[in-house]
Amino acid sequence: MKLENADLSSLFSNTLIPDIFFSEYLSEASGDFIKVYLYMVFLSKYNKDIKINDLSKKLVLPVKTIQDAVKYWEEQGLLTKKNTGYIINNMQEIELHKLYKPKTALSADQLQKSTENQKRAKAIDFINNKYFSGLMPTTWYPEIELWFKKYKFDEEVMIALFGYCFDKSALHKNYVQTVAEAWNKNNIKTFNDLDVYYEKQEKLKVIAKTISKKLGLSRGLTQYEYAYIEKWNIDYGYGLDIIEIALKRTTSKANPNFDYLDKLLTDWHDRGFKTPNEVQNFLAEMKAKNKNIKKLEKDTGYDKYDQRTYSDLDNLYINLKK
Repeated sequence: MKLENADLSSLFSNTLIPDIFFSEYLSEASGDFIKVYLYMVFLSKYNKDIKINDLSKKLVLPVKTIQDAVKYWEEQGLLTKKNTGYIINNMQEIELHKLYKPKTALSADQLQKSTENQKRAKAIDFINNKYFSGLMPTTWYPEIELWFKKYKFDEEVMIALFGYCFDKSALHKNYVQTVAEAWNKNNIKTFNDLDVYYEKQEKLKVIAKTISKKLGLSRGLTQYEYAYIEKWNIDYGYGLDIIEIALKRTTSKANPNFDYLDKLLTDWHDRGFKTPNEVQNFLAEMKAKNKNIKKLEKDTGYDKYDQRTYSDLDNLYINLKK
């Protein structure tokens, strides 16, 4: 009897047993059957020819027990009988086949689910081969299935998720989970959604770079400063054309900061301004009011009394708002 391994892509000095064996097969099999299977896996690495009697002697088990064990693992699908012996089958493929095996005589809904499962199986297989060199640990499979269900990602997005983490040299579950959560919060479901998200991120980078330059910052932006920019651009819908108006108003400030910019932009947003013209018209009206107040004070002699003074238009702006 010759033993062959169906997966000979890599040879190791250790005998590898997939985790799925312990979670799915170990508890159901007898100790002697497990003993036989593990030894057959070990021998299969070297394509050994061995007889049932030899196994019996080596494992100190009756021939009948060896025969029953082989039959049992055949029924479980872990062994396939050939004319010359047996093949040790790949457990991962077996479990995937159970999950995604197409069925006949399906209803319309079942057929749709079956098609989706086949697509997912192909996507998972691509991830396995592309980013794990065909050696993805079995514990990843239920995680990926969970992410499909939880985040409603399509197959292209799931592949892109692993590609992104792979490029960051951070292909571990916690990081992939974190990125998946971020994408989900940005309502990414399809590859088109992902394209739109990337476009927004590129625009944010340009805006962030411009703001840093205008404010004379030689350091990178903090997480909180970047969050301000996301709010202005994504939540308020403001581009550089409006943000630059606010930036110009920092020239009179000794220490311009993001809090000051946020107060201006938030006020404009609260007032419903959506275009640069609306903002400029509002500022022009404020300036005109300032001139009228000063003229009124001068004409009436009111300016001869001790009055509150406005050192700049921003102070007037604040008081008018109140």
